[in-house]
Amino acid sequence: MPNTMGFPQPSGMPAHMPHDLFASLLILLSTAVVVVWVFRRLHLSPILGYLVVGALVGPHGFGWLPDNEQTRFLAELGVVFLMFTVGLEFTLPELLANRRLVLGLGASEVLAGTALAGIIAWWLGIPPLGAVLVGGAFAMSSTAIVIRQLAEQMELQTRHGRAAVAVLLLQDLATLPFLILLASAPQADAGGLALALPLLKGAVVFTVLYLAGRWLARPLLHWVASAHSNELFMLFALLIVVASAGMVHMAGLSPPLGAFLAGMVLGETEFRHQVEADVRPFQEVLLGLFFATVGMLLDTSQILTHGIWILLTTLGIVLGKGVLVAALARIVGERPLVSLRAALCLAQGGEFGLLLVAGGLQGGLIPEPMGQILLAALILSMALAPLLVRFNDRLVRWLTGLSEDAAAGGPSRLIAQETQALRGHVIIVGFARIGQNVATLLQEDSFDFVALDLDPTRVREAREMGQPLYYGDATREPILRAAGIGRARALVITHDRPRAAVRTVALARRLNPDLVILVRTRDDTYLAELLDAGATEVLPEGLEASLLLGAQLLVLLGRPESEVAERVAAIRADRYHLLREFIHGAEEGEEEQRYRVRLHAVALPRHAYAVGRRLAELDLGEGVEVNAVRRAGITVPAPTAEARLREGDVVLLRGRPEALERAETILLTGSP
Repeated sequence: MPNTMGFPQPSGMPAHMPHDLFASLLILLSTAVVVVWVFRRLHLSPILGYLVVGALVGPHGFGWLPDNEQTRFLAELGVVFLMFTVGLEFTLPELLANRRLVLGLGASEVLAGTALAGIIAWWLGIPPLGAVLVGGAFAMSSTAIVIRQLAEQMELQTRHGRAAVAVLLLQDLATLPFLILLASAPQADAGGLALALPLLKGAVVFTVLYLAGRWLARPLLHWVASAHSNELFMLFALLIVVASAGMVHMAGLSPPLGAFLAGMVLGETEFRHQVEADVRPFQEVLLGLFFATVGMLLDTSQILTHGIWILLTTLGIVLGKGVLVAALARIVGERPLVSLRAALCLAQGGEFGLLLVAGGLQGGLIPEPMGQILLAALILSMALAPLLVRFNDRLVRWLTGLSEDAAAGGPSRLIAQETQALRGHVIIVGFARIGQNVATLLQEDSFDFVALDLDPTRVREAREMGQPLYYGDATREPILRAAGIGRARALVITHDRPRAAVRTVALARRLNPDLVILVRTRDDTYLAELLDAGATEVLPEGLEASLLLGAQLLVLLGRPESEVAERVAAIRADRYHLLREFIHGAEEGEEEQRYRVRLHAVALPRHAYAVGRRLAELDLGEGVEVNAVRRAGITVPAPTAEARLREGDVVLLRGRPEALERAETILLTGSP
């Protein structure tokens, strides 16, 4: 039975397979830990790291691993889980709501890109089915890289961001027929009818399973969830992925097709996010192994031989896709600057392109030299992708010769026109619930305000209600100038994007040194950075809630309200220093892990170095404070430097984890 990648299906499991499988996993995982760590440190995509891992350990590298059925099976599992998560993100209502971009721009990009690159590949001598796969590989972009980079830059909700995401959504969906064609490669010699039958069978199976899944998925998930067992729910989620892929495989089709279908059905239920959270760890690891197996196909000797052709092919991919997307975006009605920025975001190869080329190479549909050139070019274009996405604005301004103000275009002009008469107003950045509540309080006291947000739906609805809300990125100088930052009295940042808040604060402080700047954050992770950038006040949501809860408790316990109010004011004036430290546990949440400064207790046994010594004699290093010493059940806060430590004392330290570890070693042994 053919599988997704076009690999031969193993007829049986050899007796030595368990040993080989564990040895393969050990080599892959140990190499991946080192290489991916290096790529993370260099702020490069881990996908590229996994590809390098495969190139290093594969038959064309150090030769530690052969290209066999075991590694291909791991690769196929990775693709199955990837398609399942793609299905979770795909919903018909979303497709219909964005049909102009998804069905217009996305579908035309896939069709035109496949046709253009396929014709060129066929002209170069690649067989028809291989040429179609090459065309499909050219049409695909990297969903993982583009969406992650756009999210970090807060550009997912911009016009070019939404256009790019719409195209990526259609590309992911279009992968399904390509996978079916790849699985039907053994029947390629039988003619066009034999190739059309798998597509027809796929459509029938897809429809039947989709309708059956809609009837069964929600009741089964409710039944499993009623057991209130996270372990059982995770097992059931894995069962759904494997069972759906297996059923489609038994029908003679590509297993990822079934996984995508299961994901799409579950994506319409209220359990979507929980299922995604349970499956994602398996998907990320297995998908990494898939990219490693793709890297194993890279023949470094051929890459060195055909280096100039790889560079030319990479240039062709980047320029070809860029021009194609920009032209199609203009046809569907996007503005020139939006079209160019979306084109730069999509001008690279992607994960599914690697999958199609790898399958074509394994199935003999793409000649070896051409396949190696194309694989290397796709990988190189993906290495360039983070830079193209990150600097898409600057590159467009450089290409068009426009200044930043001119590139901002319509949004800044509209904001400037409607706010030019305002003086002494407040600018609110972020108009979700907190921003709207701040606006309500300002309106109650007759203060003028201007609000900026990056959610087009919220902007549209708020403006229909008469609210002065505008679509604009407050990290850009033209937008802040248009909002009247030089004439404003105060700036309030309410969104939960601390890095963007730091940039906005620094920019606003430079443009208006007398501005009152108030920033809301989730915790105190960026408190010092925001204050250094020029914020007047920073309100960490978690600490403020703790402070108000504790103050209310003290009042209910009988403390005078005036005394409690003074203590609250003192803690705020001290930048919440009293509340910014706590004891960390082994099972703390992600939010708690953000806190770097923490408390740590060190008990002194009889032979500890610090026993009998004064605190002044102990050089515990920078970044560590002795908060208290506990002796015989009594805690002495803020001990003096002359305090002498004894056996059995417990020293309470405050500092960062690495500094605390060093200080504990000094207390116990005398050496760092």
